[in-house]
Amino acid sequence: MIGDRAVAGGVTPRPGGPIERHGSGGPWEDAYGYARVVTAGGFAFVSGCTATVDGVVTGVGDAAAQARAAFQIALSALESIGVPAERVVRTRMYVVRRGDVDPVGRAHGEIFGAIRPAATLVLVAGLLHPDHLVEVEVVAALD
Repeated sequence: MIGDRAVAGGVTPRPGGPIERHGSGGPWEDAYGYARVVTAGGFAFVSGCTATVDGVVTGVGDAAAQARAAFQIALSALESIGVPAERVVRTRMYVVRRGDVDPVGRAHGEIFGAIRPAATLVLVAGLLHPDHLVEVEVVAALD
């Protein structure tokens, strides 16, 4: 709790206001029941993004390349609803291999070094596709 407002996922929600869901047309959105971006409470939340482009995993074996591609997909999703990269306030990175932590962190720095969002990097046992090495999430402030 912060004051009398609960904190959900590290973000203090604003009461009321519209909730909008924006799809990208990706194959998993309908099958798994989620939207690429949800805006609510003054924030835009981008669902997990990987380096899958047109159904093909890019950067196979290269976690830094996958991180760059995944962040570009997330930033493009924000841009599609009129939110620039400079509004990003939080990122999360899920990395499969411990040895990829530094390359993924440095890729994050290349993209967000001037913006400096709050960031979390977590080692995980695996991701949806066996070639996925990285998945990312992004949160941006709307105003």
